[in-house]
Amino acid sequence: MKKTKAAPTTIFTDIGGVLLTNGWDREARKNAIKLFKLDPAETEERHHLSFDTYESGKISLSEYLKRLVFYTKRDFSEEDFRAFMFEQSQPYSDMLDLVCKIKKKYGIKIAVVNNEGRELNNYRIHKFKMGEFVDFFISSCFVHFRKPDADIFKVALDIAQVPAEKVIYLEDRPLFVQVADGLGIRGIVHIDFNTTKKRLADLGWSI
Repeated sequence: MKKTKAAPTTIFTDIGGVLLTNGWDREARKNAIKLFKLDPAETEERHHLSFDTYESGKISLSEYLKRLVFYTKRDFSEEDFRAFMFEQSQPYSDMLDLVCKIKKKYGIKIAVVNNEGRELNNYRIHKFKMGEFVDFFISSCFVHFRKPDADIFKVALDIAQVPAEKVIYLEDRPLFVQVADGLGIRGIVHIDFNTTKKRLADLGWSI
């Protein structure tokens, strides 16, 4: 007899690309390079050599920016650059509203599982009031390892105290969904609002 899948009780979700725009992606860096007149190749190389360390919570934003930008004298301040970085974050209001409504209607747990540096992460959580509907934040800067490391999902399961088969994971990167699937977590590759809304409705969470 085929085993039926457990009814889900918990959503794990990424932030960037699902609930909000990405915090500091290639397009944002491209705009920063143009605005602040930085060397494109040098900036991208320095970013890729340093950003994983920042997202893993092992250096501060100031330390990352010293490696990225302020390794030489500039005619703008770190505060100017930070303000630009934070301004790149914008909400996907329809997705935020959907997750909030599902939580309220069905009483499910919501956990964020994301790769983000501490200062950007804290800004985004507070700016968009995610603490009002998210029960747990398992962010790379808090646990000191990043997706696609499967351990971040194991920690999330331990903290949420829920079996993997009862979790639905919202993520815009297919590789991360595949890693979670290896632990028995069912994933939805987020493409757009309507597709994800339908997939969640198919699971019994209709709004």
